[in-house]
Amino acid sequence: QVRLVESGGGSVQTGGSLRLSCAASALPYTRACVAWFRQTPEKGREGVATLRTNTKWTDYADSVKGRFTISVDALAIYGDAIDVILSLQMNNLQPEDTGTYYCAAGSSVGRACDYRQTNNYNYWGQGAQVTVSS
Repeated sequence: QVRLVESGGGSVQTGGSLRLSCAASALPYTRACVAWFRQTPEKGREGVATLRTNTKWTDYADSVKGRFTISVDALAIYGDAIDVILSLQMNNLQPEDTGTYYCAAGSSVGRACDYRQTNNYNYWGQGAQVTVSS
């Protein structure tokens, strides 16, 4: 059974740092796009960063480039499925980074990993709250 569980959210002041982690198990892919999204009432759900697991290629939204880093801390392959530990290191946090952060995964076969395309990500975590106060 596919499962994605985020951890590491919390509250910080402007300029602070947080690290989110996502334990993704039994993803039915050998090559995947994994990503972080965030959601707020004002902006809805927006992509923050994405990573291709077989090449570690990454891409970031302009709003977080230079401040956030997406990485794969561990990856295990079991036949046609993988387990992944995914992280998002967030530095120099700003109030506009406040939101509920979700990790997501989808197949990378025959497609680009694009954080702008939420429909490319089939599996989602339950979300972790990040609050940045000024």
